[in-house]
Amino acid sequence: LLVVGSVAIDWIITPRAERKESVGGSATFFAMAASYLSQVRLVGVVGGDFPPAAVADLRAAGVDTSGLEVIEGGKTFRWKGQYHDNMNDRTTLETHLNCFEHFAPKLPPAYRGSEYLFLANIQPRLQEQVFMQMQPPRLVGLDTMNLWISIANADLRSVLRHVDVLTLNDEEARQLSGEHNLVKAARAVQKLGPKNLVIKRGESGALLFDRDGDVFSAPALPLEEVVDPTGAGDSFAGGFMGYLARP
Repeated sequence: LLVVGSVAIDWIITPRAERKESVGGSATFFAMAASYLSQVRLVGVVGGDFPPAAVADLRAAGVDTSGLEVIEGGKTFRWKGQYHDNMNDRTTLETHLNCFEHFAPKLPPAYRGSEYLFLANIQPRLQEQVFMQMQPPRLVGLDTMNLWISIANADLRSVLRHVDVLTLNDEEARQLSGEHNLVKAARAVQKLGPKNLVIKRGESGALLFDRDGDVFSAPALPLEEVVDPTGAGDSFAGGFMGYLARP
């Protein structure tokens, strides 16, 4: 299972806690979650300031990090965000792309034959470039966000033609489809290429719309106290894809 995405250092502020140096990034959360179920390969880029202990943690979990590029003297992508009381709303306070600004994923030769590919949340143009470097995978998953739907819609629609499973939240599904009703939204998105669609709904669980027209609803486990929801969607995708790619 190959994942390509961001590896970052986050500054997280929530009503419960604050942490100035927290390892983050879509590929990081995905890889750690998927590692419990399958063999994971990671492609990303970090600067020389990325903590070696974090890389050691990934390797200890069985993640192959030989595709993680380290720019010595460079700085890692950093994001600062603040969550509000309901934890579904957050405000981006700072974004520093640093070495991630010029990220051009290069797959090691051994990675190009991976059976399962997950294109985590990065620019759609880069996602398609990764796909074009691969031998045809058995299954391709992709995640995106409202920003790319707004500013890179054509690129996103191009890469969606190659996707077997698309994951996005309910607001993103409505934005991409132009439909408010989630069932209609899902059917409209599937017409863009994805054979299966997973709509994440936070504390309300998730909906799966499959290629045969069936709908499956999975509930979420309610929690009394949420400390930090960062990476929840990426971790969900990691567990989902990790299960499908399990040996």
